[in-house]
Amino acid sequence: MKIRQLEAFRAVMLWQTVTRAAESLHVSQPAVTRLVADLEESVGFPLFLRVRGRLQPTAEAEALNEEVERSLLGMERIARTAEEIRSLQRGALRIAAAPALALSFLPRAIAGFLAEHNDIRVSLANHSSRTVVDMVVGERCDVGFVVLPISHSSTHGERLIATRMVCVMRSDHRLAKKKVIRPADLAGEHFVSHPHAIESRLHVDALFASYGIERKLQVETQVSAGVCAMVAAGLGVSLVDPITALEHAGQGLSFLPFEPMMVTDFSVLTPVRRSSSLLVSAFVDHVRKFALAQLDPRFVSA
Repeated sequence: MKIRQLEAFRAVMLWQTVTRAAESLHVSQPAVTRLVADLEESVGFPLFLRVRGRLQPTAEAEALNEEVERSLLGMERIARTAEEIRSLQRGALRIAAAPALALSFLPRAIAGFLAEHNDIRVSLANHSSRTVVDMVVGERCDVGFVVLPISHSSTHGERLIATRMVCVMRSDHRLAKKKVIRPADLAGEHFVSHPHAIESRLHVDALFASYGIERKLQVETQVSAGVCAMVAAGLGVSLVDPITALEHAGQGLSFLPFEPMMVTDFSVLTPVRRSSSLLVSAFVDHVRKFALAQLDPRFVSA
């Protein structure tokens, strides 16, 4: 018993003629006749009687049709579901991301994605980059976004975007009118740092040490959004990634190019033991395009 036979049977039950049944199925009349005959052979009893040129269903056909209708409606629901999955109109995304992305940037990117895929369910968790790596490895999320270069062997990963760190200061700071900030410009300045446990802190300290530049390191905070808040409060200047800069533009802060170039890698991770779904791949592509469209080209590294 084949699905096509059941479809031909249902069409004949509906239209009561082979001609109209064939038209509705976009096949020839002989094809419908053959499919119905094959179904009769499968079930072992006649399904139609020809009465004055029309097909009249038997009582057995009427009883069979009830179940056929339920079965084919179920098949149609499966087909619709498959099409919704294919067209990214059904599914769920479990996202984990570092604060630099999760606090504001990703919510705006998600809003743009859901405008085109409005039935997708999304959850977004905010954790440190290293915790996000652990979540991806443990398959507790579908995709993770981190502020780290790709180096973990237990994940599928790729660079999302490479950016250049920028110098942040209050707009009324003495250096705010410069076009480019260099290490020597920050000699003796109060500098807001990340904690030593964060990798970028080590790179920043090493850079200033290599130039023999001393800063006043009085305050530190863990997330880049907090760094910007401290700078805005007059506690010093700092270096942040341009995505954080993007989210704090227009808040009395100036973000200026910093040389020599210090690269911040934003990476995307997926579990290594399963392939990425169409939905995850589409979302990652959307986030990358969204970032490139939003960021100042000066702050994007090739």
